[in-house]
Amino acid sequence: MEYTIDPTKVAEFEQFAHAWIALVDRHGGTHHGYFLPGEGASDRALALFSFASLAEYESYRQLFGVDPDFIAADKIRDDSGCVLRYDRNFMRPMLATQDSE
Repeated sequence: MEYTIDPTKVAEFEQFAHAWIALVDRHGGTHHGYFLPGEGASDRALALFSFASLAEYESYRQLFGVDPDFIAADKIRDDSGCVLRYDRNFMRPMLATQDSE
């Protein structure tokens, strides 16, 4: 996921990010981390996570707006206004240890 964040609310975004790392890991995914502004643009952040299958990801997505922990994590974002916009993209990894197709 790519986020446009409010650069004055990085601490709030970090709180939001910590909550989502735990949720992804707890519900069958692997969170590879958030990447926050360092140098350059101060309003971009990235999150990378993966699930073993689309079916597992879809099970995780069914918890949005229903599970109290998911609602609480989104509340951090909504109440603080730390996220101005986000885009979700689906990609597949190509790792050095995989044979090329």
